[in-house]
Amino acid sequence: MKFEGIYTPAVTPLDESGQIDRKAFAAVLESLIEAGVHGIIVGGSTGEYYSQTSQERFDLASYAKQVIGSRLPLVVGTGATRTEDSVEYAKAAKEIGADAILVSTPPYALPTERENAVHALTVDRAANLPIMLYNYPARMGVMMGKDYFSRVGKSKNVVAIKESSGDMGNLHLLARTFPHISLSCGWDDQALEFFAWGARSWVCAGSNFLPREHVALYEACVREKNFDKGRAIMTAMLPLMDFLECGKFVQSIKHGCEIIGLKTGSVRAPLRSLNSEEKRTLQTVVSTLKRTVGQITSGANRHA
Repeated sequence: MKFEGIYTPAVTPLDESGQIDRKAFAAVLESLIEAGVHGIIVGGSTGEYYSQTSQERFDLASYAKQVIGSRLPLVVGTGATRTEDSVEYAKAAKEIGADAILVSTPPYALPTERENAVHALTVDRAANLPIMLYNYPARMGVMMGKDYFSRVGKSKNVVAIKESSGDMGNLHLLARTFPHISLSCGWDDQALEFFAWGARSWVCAGSNFLPREHVALYEACVREKNFDKGRAIMTAMLPLMDFLECGKFVQSIKHGCEIIGLKTGSVRAPLRSLNSEEKRTLQTVVSTLKRTVGQITSGANRHA
């Protein structure tokens, strides 16, 4: 499997009682398919996997596969503190016919690179599916580095990595030393740099509610190789990326979905929804971004 294009880590809509809203979830998936994203991830941090029971995660992934069918690749997250739990999520992904799995570092445990590699390879053996690694030390506590990549990179299933460390040195290491592990941007305001270093995919939560704009940046940089146009689109996107780093990331993504007419509900505790001022600010950011990117992609501005 080749990871190319925009992969959206889908939000998990909740009803008024805080339970997963399957109808609204299906609507989110259909909106992404219609908008032209290239793949969908369920069970990621944007989907609030950490607040869900194991059964909810199994059921959500299975339902996503029912809705998506074969129209787009489905990637299922296996994140968990215990390796045994990650293995079960990987096995379930295999059973429902998922196209790939997302494998991250077990949070809180602080494994060494060797221990972390053993974890990943154990999950790999359980599913025998294509793997996108997920390096996010800010959430998981440790960095995937050279020793880790040297070990896991020997598996034919390890085909890509969502690199979310924010460390350009790690991006350079992967691009130069481990080119067989395809780069996927996981740090939004570095998307332009990732594409310049050969990344062909971008896992971006903002594409839940601005899919076409994220696709436009991917197409400008990867397909058209027009980095002047890419810089113009990125410039328009930076205010959104700054807003998303305000400390209420998932809440902002969910409200962004509400802005475009998708029903997503609130977030599960301990998180709390945006306040009125934050909602107004996000509305302004989204409106300006859509207008500006629309002008760029329509040819109102020249960037060739």
